[in-house]
Amino acid sequence: MNPLLDFSGLPRFEQIKPEHIAPAIEQLLAENRALIERLLADDAPPTWQDFIVPMEDAHERVSRAWGPAGHLNMVMNSPELREAYNATLPVITQYYAELGQNLALFEKYKALRASAEFDGLSAARKKIIENELRDFRLGGAELPDDKKARYLAIQERQSELASRFSDNLLDATNDFTLVIQSRDELAGLPEDVLQAAEQAAQAANKAGWLFTLKAPSYLPVMQFADNRELRERMYRAYSTRASEFGKPDWDNSPLMDEIVALRGEEARLLGFANFGELSLAAKMAETPQQVVTFMRELASRARPFAEKDLAELRAFAACELGLVELHSWDVSYASEKLREQRYAFSEQEVKQYFPEDAVLAGLFKLVETLYGLFITPAAAPLWHESVRFFDIRDEQDALVGQFYFDLYARASKRGGAWMDDAISRRRLTPNPPPTPPCASFRYAECLLTPLQGESRVSSSPDKGWLGGVGTDKTTIIQTPVAYMNCNFSAPVGGKPALFTHDEVITLFHEFGHGLHHLLTEVEDLAVSGISGVEWDAVELPSQFMENYCWEWDVLLDMTRHTETGEPLPRALFDKMLAAKNFQSGLQTLRQIEFALFDMLMHSDFMPGGGKSILQLLDEVRAEVAVLVPPEFNRFPNSFSHIFAGGYAAGYYSYKWAEVLSADAYSLFEEHGVLNPDVGARFRAEVLAMGGSRPAMESFAAFRGRAPEIDALLRHNGLAGDAR
Repeated sequence: MNPLLDFSGLPRFEQIKPEHIAPAIEQLLAENRALIERLLADDAPPTWQDFIVPMEDAHERVSRAWGPAGHLNMVMNSPELREAYNATLPVITQYYAELGQNLALFEKYKALRASAEFDGLSAARKKIIENELRDFRLGGAELPDDKKARYLAIQERQSELASRFSDNLLDATNDFTLVIQSRDELAGLPEDVLQAAEQAAQAANKAGWLFTLKAPSYLPVMQFADNRELRERMYRAYSTRASEFGKPDWDNSPLMDEIVALRGEEARLLGFANFGELSLAAKMAETPQQVVTFMRELASRARPFAEKDLAELRAFAACELGLVELHSWDVSYASEKLREQRYAFSEQEVKQYFPEDAVLAGLFKLVETLYGLFITPAAAPLWHESVRFFDIRDEQDALVGQFYFDLYARASKRGGAWMDDAISRRRLTPNPPPTPPCASFRYAECLLTPLQGESRVSSSPDKGWLGGVGTDKTTIIQTPVAYMNCNFSAPVGGKPALFTHDEVITLFHEFGHGLHHLLTEVEDLAVSGISGVEWDAVELPSQFMENYCWEWDVLLDMTRHTETGEPLPRALFDKMLAAKNFQSGLQTLRQIEFALFDMLMHSDFMPGGGKSILQLLDEVRAEVAVLVPPEFNRFPNSFSHIFAGGYAAGYYSYKWAEVLSADAYSLFEEHGVLNPDVGARFRAEVLAMGGSRPAMESFAAFRGRAPEIDALLRHNGLAGDAR
């Protein structure tokens, strides 16, 4: 049987092959189209059970098949898999675009909204219907037929371009390797970095040390290498990836122009002035101007601190390092040296206290303390030998959620860090409406047989599972499952992997996303976990978790020196804490630069209108940046977040949600950062609610008031005077 059509448990990654993708998706889409035709032919008034539930079942099957295919394309990319994925992408894109434009379906949802049943539905189910009505309008359901055809073409082309953007960036990143044969040229690099580079060279049958543009190889060179020429060479290669400076086939420049133009056309088709307005129609922020104003006000608060940061860095680089002119490839290096001098510690020193096993133990203990949950290793089919799988259980040993950790960088894996959902929590009935033949067999089997990845809740405990489908009220609560992916250095020399403190923060960030998905108590699929959550609120739980990486009582349980076994010394922690907001002005302005560029490009810019994307970015930098990269820098060509990652006209959400997360954490600061009562409240009002109500309502229910910016400024060291 095609493993992508098996929905009885966890994905069968070890058996999935590229040739399984197209047949599975084509079959499921054909079955779904037949189902929709039957539902539309039914003249009876639509009800939740007879109309929504079959649709929900059908589309979850598509998600459960397409999700693993897309996941493998990101973490185990190969020419064969890429070809199969990209060949099927237009098919599934067209299906969902057609679905969003189906006026008859739209009318069914409107009829359900106007029915007597609607008033008696739960708040979560009401929100699902309201969201669907909004999405039909945003999907072009009310467009005339000729414009619907153009809308479909735009959706297909955008999907194709986004996939090509990612592929080009991955290929350009993997294409660059630099072999250094003299140890003298590598002065300053930490021993574990050298060891990894030496192993990489040996694996490539080369002598010396091999470096790549993957983060675990690239970042230490920029931060520690005394060799300025080496830093410049690596910086040039990294900052010009997927641009006109490399292979023409991998140049993302024309793709970006076309993507932005298509987004603008899509917005105008739907009656919006620009794509920024369209993007914000389903977010917390109301208008592009509101976002731009927020970013500019934050920039004005951060700029004095950034100017001070840069002046100090330039003076130090000139006086102490002999770098009279500070170039972009000098910034990380000089910053690390300044940090070492000012705070008497280095990132490399701190790294020795964060072996992977200790970090994970501390992370898991934090979850136990805050939420009364327990995390243990478990078995599952995996896509790579380094991937691990875990159960989350409550105090009664009931299964709450499960997750995969894929933490190490490799050539087949896209860069960055991200969380994605594999299976979502939902309530399943033991006697679902009839479903298409092929899928229904496995679906029914899933309902009757105890299987990994699901837990059961019975409202009729006297009757067992073999009592027969439909003979009792027993239901299943489907256990949510998440993927959490990072790009850290793998273990070398038989020792555990060592994480920098920044990497620990990244891990906590992604785990916050994971908890948002896994700890939901909502049982309706479309608003369960992260589903239905406004994009500019989805970073709240992830950024919230980052705060714990700066708490002494948490770090005590997650540090162990790789050689001595001693925990992190308090004196070193105090130095880290003193340096927490080191160059926070520069870092804040950098994020504002990206966010402002993104929103302006999608609201006040026209490709081919006399100004290029790079020129727009230059204008933004002239307005808000104090540290401007060299002319050859092609940052937009690798800005996957907005060109291929769903953050288009939404990158501002990192700072927007940081206001929420900092203010939420301030309640813990007031009552104890490890207070389980406050933790239970955060879980109940934010994590458990998923997308079943507006994010601002969830925040206010937890915090007791609307969000305030003071905590963000205080946490980032931007309160008061910059002097």
